[in-house]
Amino acid sequence: MTTDNILYIMYGIAVLVMFIYYIRRRRKFISAFFGVISGLAALFLLNKFGGMIGVEMPLNVFNLCGSAVLGIPFVALMIIVNIL
Repeated sequence: MTTDNILYIMYGIAVLVMFIYYIRRRRKFISAFFGVISGLAALFLLNKFGGMIGVEMPLNVFNLCGSAVLGIPFVALMIIVNIL
């Protein structure tokens, strides 16, 4: 099993967990929409102003999908991983 396959499996599990989370919410669409918008906004702000705190975060497919599915916690984790 390659590293790419492990990454795709982990990403699929995260998508499934977030899907179950949004399904159990009372206002499903609004909750999912707010999570996607807040994650993408955090990634955009990090891309635009990340140089001020020393974190350069490119806009690529992995970062866009991760921040759209997992939201702000994904962006915060990417900052931590980038700093370490």
